[in-house]
Amino acid sequence: MELAGCQVMAKPTGSVCNIDCTYCFYLEKEALYPERNKNWRMSDETLECYIRQHIEAQMGETVTFAWQGGEPTMMGLPFFRRVVALSNQYARGKKIEHALQTNGMLVDEEWARFFAEEHFLVGTGSNAGRRRAITRPKRRCCSARQHFLVGISIDGPAHLHNQYRVNRAGKGTHDKVMAAIALLKKHRVEFNTLTVVGKHNVGHPREVYDFLLATGSRHIQFIPLVERVSSDESSLLQLVMPGESAARLASWTVPSWQFGDFLNQIFDIWIRRDVERVIVQMFEVALAAWMGQPPVLCVHSPTCGHAFALESNGDLYNCDHYVYPEHKLGNIHHSDIKTLNNSEQAIAFGQAKRETLTAECRSCEFRFVCHGGCPKHRFAVSPSGHPGHNYLCAGYKHFFQHITRYMNVCQQLLEAGYPLAAIMPWLADEERKPSKTRSRNEPCPCGSGKKYKKCCGAQH
Repeated sequence: MELAGCQVMAKPTGSVCNIDCTYCFYLEKEALYPERNKNWRMSDETLECYIRQHIEAQMGETVTFAWQGGEPTMMGLPFFRRVVALSNQYARGKKIEHALQTNGMLVDEEWARFFAEEHFLVGTGSNAGRRRAITRPKRRCCSARQHFLVGISIDGPAHLHNQYRVNRAGKGTHDKVMAAIALLKKHRVEFNTLTVVGKHNVGHPREVYDFLLATGSRHIQFIPLVERVSSDESSLLQLVMPGESAARLASWTVPSWQFGDFLNQIFDIWIRRDVERVIVQMFEVALAAWMGQPPVLCVHSPTCGHAFALESNGDLYNCDHYVYPEHKLGNIHHSDIKTLNNSEQAIAFGQAKRETLTAECRSCEFRFVCHGGCPKHRFAVSPSGHPGHNYLCAGYKHFFQHITRYMNVCQQLLEAGYPLAAIMPWLADEERKPSKTRSRNEPCPCGSGKKYKKCCGAQH
């Protein structure tokens, strides 16, 4: 049976980037594919081939292009004007969406004007092309023919961001990112933020969240930082490929349970104050699962294998995390995307995610929302001693357990025809009931961090 479509994360610069983030797993592809260092730019021929094939490979009325790197803005504005022209040429009546993730270093007045002219809208970080809207009452999609989605990578305030997001000279990039955000706001270009959560910022959930809101972000994606360092001195790469056994956790890797607690603390603020006003991708993942809808994110889908990575020379790989020779599906100049999407290799790769679940995962009460997480992170040993367990399991379970009560209420409200935001007054009412009497010196349940008597309690 022919598959309905696929997702492709296009990397027009390959692994080439203008900054040198310490934790980046993709920069090392420069060592793995040294021949691309000289000819790293996607050619016009490859670009046209990709746009035509990607549109043809989709069965639906909306086609999403995701542009990443490396750093995609290094291709320059003429390249993306060409993207717009080719998309129009091959659209054939379909609505085209483009998602662009940038570190912001090259965003200047000209780029900002281009974003504004082309009606760039909010994206969802590195997985911008993979987000689906949760079905809610009285919600309509925009009907414009082409949209652009912009994501900015930022890890929080300067003292957190600059620990790992540095330029080639080792200097922090925070000021440049904030300057890019200022330009986007000046030209009224909406943007989202992608925040990598590692050991450097996982202990500061409220500070990170408040900072992101202060920048103007209303679409937020948190990416858990999990990388392993090779213990094989002869290895070409420092960071190991998924499945490699000779490895140890990188020093910047986020502790599993702590990642769940990071999400919990932000969720407690969001559910009481920011529902509908702020979209947090991981909360959308949970809501979709509780509503019985298709997964919002490939990480938490039952299978994978159809969210590809396209290198600048036209090579297509199973996944962004699996850009290694053994996971190359082919080259779009020799086999089209539709054919590669339906190949045995692509299908087998995706099915393996479900077939290799540990016994604990198969029996877990949260399997319906988690599905074992990303295969890249399945290098841990389960509580019963089985290998291939997800390293982030403890964190995910901590998070899903914490939000269950709230998700159950959200589900009931939506099914009854109420807007999702109705959860906030419902919670406020519940927490004001006599059975939930709160000391005036306790932390306020709204999540402000203030004492109850100096926050919501001051109103009573």
